[in-house]
Amino acid sequence: MSELAPPARELVLASGNQGKLRELGAMLDPHGWTVIPQSRWKISEADENGLSFIENALIKARHASSHTGLPALGDDSGLVVDALNGAPGIFSARYAGHDANDQANIDKLLTALGAMPEADRTAHFYCAMALVRHADDPAPLLATGRWDGQILETPAGTGGFGYDPVFWVPTEQCSAAELPPGVKNRLSHRGLALTALLEQMTAF
Repeated sequence: MSELAPPARELVLASGNQGKLRELGAMLDPHGWTVIPQSRWKISEADENGLSFIENALIKARHASSHTGLPALGDDSGLVVDALNGAPGIFSARYAGHDANDQANIDKLLTALGAMPEADRTAHFYCAMALVRHADDPAPLLATGRWDGQILETPAGTGGFGYDPVFWVPTEQCSAAELPPGVKNRLSHRGLALTALLEQMTAF
């Protein structure tokens, strides 16, 4: 009699962002994890009052786990622009206001940079991930990733989400929004952070 395959393990993604759900789901599925968005439980967003990406990722993970009783993955990521002293940083998702959409955030960013020359438009995406077994987990798994590039003067490409259309990837000679999903997942800050996290998840 053949052995049954072990059931997929479930974890909650502490986000309602569909772009993150697609990317993280695609990357975790081959490792036997089923990613469920916290919106399935109609959980309110966590109060992201941390001062860093790591703090906010952990706040979100604990919040989601406390409401679901499942392991939870908190992801906090954003765009860090050198000429803007690190802005929008941890406020990337709400750079143009609490209810701002991607286009409004991009418009504000391009206005802030104006006609700044290409050499001064350096930036990087940064991602921090926190995985907790339960809400009070005293030893969460933490990982970070960084993706260097530059800010374009005008958007290019229709893929991805967030600031992807204005983030130039020098190694690929295109914007992040022009990359095939598989390539983006391999190169991106989120992909790098998740790869580092997976190395710690073998005994999770």
